[in-house]
Amino acid sequence: MNKVPVVAIDGPVGSGKGTIARKVARSLGWHLLDSGALYRLVGLAAVKRGLAEAGEEALGTLAVELSVRFESDQSGNERIFLDDEDVTDDVRTEECGRMASFVASLAEVRAALLDLQKGFRNEPGLVADGRDMGSTVFPDAVLKVYLTASAEERAKRRHKQLKDKGIDVSLPALSRDIEDRDRRDSERTVAPLKPAEDARLLDSSGQSIDEVTQTVLDWVADLDERN
Repeated sequence: MNKVPVVAIDGPVGSGKGTIARKVARSLGWHLLDSGALYRLVGLAAVKRGLAEAGEEALGTLAVELSVRFESDQSGNERIFLDDEDVTDDVRTEECGRMASFVASLAEVRAALLDLQKGFRNEPGLVADGRDMGSTVFPDAVLKVYLTASAEERAKRRHKQLKDKGIDVSLPALSRDIEDRDRRDSERTVAPLKPAEDARLLDSSGQSIDEVTQTVLDWVADLDERN
């Protein structure tokens, strides 16, 4: 068993898992894995290379050959590169998110990215967020959190994020898109979205980012005390 500890934070789109994972990782001084970004990068690469309508085998090969890196700028903000091109803003679009949901349903893509994700597990520890971090990628994680919120609240959060970035999008359309993605993610045959059997459920509805972050940090501290 790998002795490097992992905190896995899973949940549906818009649950805030990415924001919470970043704050937890920063507080602990651990590494961060944004697994959703990897699937978004596969989707973005497929569009850029004219493979959006390609079959599973071609997209699996694309995932194997993916050339990506994650860096931080001088302000500490994450920058994401695909084939040496800064695509930080591109991977956060709704279109890219929909493509990511599609490629994530493909067994060959998931298999191709499995070792890449496991490679992020380095000392002193890793905080990993995604859909199947606790159930599939890191089943021996010391703490598994399933973070959720109502579809309505998740749509409102995403709407605010996009508006703050100057992106105009309809709230009802965003709500429908989130519900569609929830259904695709939970009904797919490969690594469907669901809590790991030993995950702690955390509903972030009505809670601030700091409150949710502190709950996760308290759970980590409780593990340290018991060990």
